[in-house]
Amino acid sequence: MKKVLLAVFLASFSWLTKAQDNVIDEIVWVVGDDAILRSDVEAQRLYLLNAGERLEGDPYCFIPEQMAIQKLYLNQAKIDSVEVPEAQVIQSVDQWINSAIGQIGSKEKVEEYFNKKISQIREERIEMTREQQIVQEMQKKLVGEIKLTPADVRKYYNQLPQDSLPNIPMTVEVQIITIEPKIPFEETDAIKARLREFTEQINEGKFEFSTLARMYSEDPGSAARGGELGFMSKTQLLPEFANVAFNLKDSKHISQIVQTEYGFHIIQLIEKRGDRINCRHILLKPEVSEKELQDATARMDSIYSNIMDKKFTFEEAATFLSYDKDTRNNKGLMVNSNYESSNMGTPRFELHELPQEVGKVVYNMKVGDISKPFRMTTKSQKEVIAIVKLRARTEAHKANLADDYQALKAIVENKKREELLDDWIRKQQKTTYVRISDGWRNCDFHFPGWVKE
Repeated sequence: MKKVLLAVFLASFSWLTKAQDNVIDEIVWVVGDDAILRSDVEAQRLYLLNAGERLEGDPYCFIPEQMAIQKLYLNQAKIDSVEVPEAQVIQSVDQWINSAIGQIGSKEKVEEYFNKKISQIREERIEMTREQQIVQEMQKKLVGEIKLTPADVRKYYNQLPQDSLPNIPMTVEVQIITIEPKIPFEETDAIKARLREFTEQINEGKFEFSTLARMYSEDPGSAARGGELGFMSKTQLLPEFANVAFNLKDSKHISQIVQTEYGFHIIQLIEKRGDRINCRHILLKPEVSEKELQDATARMDSIYSNIMDKKFTFEEAATFLSYDKDTRNNKGLMVNSNYESSNMGTPRFELHELPQEVGKVVYNMKVGDISKPFRMTTKSQKEVIAIVKLRARTEAHKANLADDYQALKAIVENKKREELLDDWIRKQQKTTYVRISDGWRNCDFHFPGWVKE
């Protein structure tokens, strides 16, 4: 599956590269009605080089072949009218931009790193993400639902030589308790007063909502486009936000102040379309002082001491005292939500799949250990105080049916998907017009059918 999806991976980063302006461009491949330019290939090669990726074989053979595979999927998607919701694309792009800002440090540093404005990065990323998601949807349609029986998994396992059994990395199961710093009333009152001031300025015609969003909103993903979120359904928005947004009647009315886990918002309706809505928002986040963080740490110290003195259990504290809404109803047990992980939906995590601060703490813990309080940043970018308990650890090992059935099942499913998609690509090669320029044909392609004698 990795080989097939690498086409998507490569395409997903072509826009990141600063391709050389002095390269004389030319069409090197034609696939159906689509051309692959030399500059496209060069951009991919430079990105992989800068990222430290190592490719087996000639990049001028491997990269255009992966691009050609993607064009086969996109051409078929046009024929089959496979599309993806625009709101889904925009949401993915916003998440990526927020993640990039979090990793690099600020919006300005992201613009400096990519030598482009956030608005340019976003527009390019939208097109790339749309194609990426269409390819994935097309692959799902081609493959359909793969149904495996336990006998299929056993057969695969029994046919593998012992030295070919997959390695299962170490996994852990972690329980967590978090405490959020108390925000002073003065801080929240100041934020609300500022948002009310924004509303007055908009209603009096002094500023457009979009202008204030660009200037002041603390949602980096939407601020650059005037606070616009794109079309979304109720389920794609936080409940508190959705309840207010979907009750707005026209674009002249600004909502009351809405509080969510991210902070405080005001909302402006742009357009309703069926069960989806497009709106703008301005987000302001309360600032947490060092004193509030120290007070929260003191409260967590008290909880930690009471657990260690057996006044109550970790599980009881997680249920009744933790602020973490995702785990408190499950006795603090974290569940893997990484859709790319074979452990998705289970309490098992590889260390790198945990929040960075949690992974560092868990690394040296033994099963049953409870950590001392530490600071961490949540997915909503809040700084909180946490303690964790290591519930289980499974050391790295060769796969076996007793412990790793789900992992082996996922491997077999991926193998079958890869076989089905490989067969489809070979069939498409026979019926699709492909022309490869001289100097680009003498390659050991993964799918030899590109070059027709």
